[in-house]
Amino acid sequence: MSAGDAAPLILIVEDEPKLARLLADYLAADGFATRCIDDGAAAVAEVRKNDAALMLLDLMLPGKDGLTICREVRAFAAIPIIVVTARVDEIDRLLGLELGADDYICKPFSPREVVARVRAVLRRVAPTPRVTVERLVVDDARFEITLDGRRMELTQVEFRLLKTLAAAPGRIYSREQLLDKLYEDRRVVLDRTVDSHVKNVRRKLAEIAPAEDLIRSIYGVGYTLELPSRQ
Repeated sequence: MSAGDAAPLILIVEDEPKLARLLADYLAADGFATRCIDDGAAAVAEVRKNDAALMLLDLMLPGKDGLTICREVRAFAAIPIIVVTARVDEIDRLLGLELGADDYICKPFSPREVVARVRAVLRRVAPTPRVTVERLVVDDARFEITLDGRRMELTQVEFRLLKTLAAAPGRIYSREQLLDKLYEDRRVVLDRTVDSHVKNVRRKLAEIAPAEDLIRSIYGVGYTLELPSRQ
């Protein structure tokens, strides 16, 4: 980061003051700016007001729970979200990721681990040049994928999934390979999560090209993107 650049802003949505302050101190020491929000009802408005680089989001919050916040934010913003929570059951994990969370950290945790995860997610979502694959255009800078000139409404995870498949049309990706592209922490992600994301992306592709099944399942192997040219 050059001297003239502003420090990336991290929104810390956490109602435990000591924990929020601890995270803020460690992030500040690593070069980030922070803003702490202790009320779930105020979190969505803060995302709208601030040009934040990432949000650390607790699930158990007063005013509005973290899963609702995640769902509402994903309706209008592509900000990366790392869910931080003491709720460790698999249903909450799967649901949180399906709603568009980019990573999931369980309490108790090391603050250094959180900083490392923040860095990893920001590297993963860093813009790369616009890529055009026949009918599909992937624009990282605008967090946008268009099919046949029509923009798709995608979550962060769905965007990365379709971007990965579009990077090599016809190549078969296993679930494990796709998980490696979507999440760096395999401890909190289930293989069936990929199937759920593929289902959502298929539905959104079908809204534009209803007569085509562009993502094909290869039984026992994985998934591939087939993108026939329009005549």
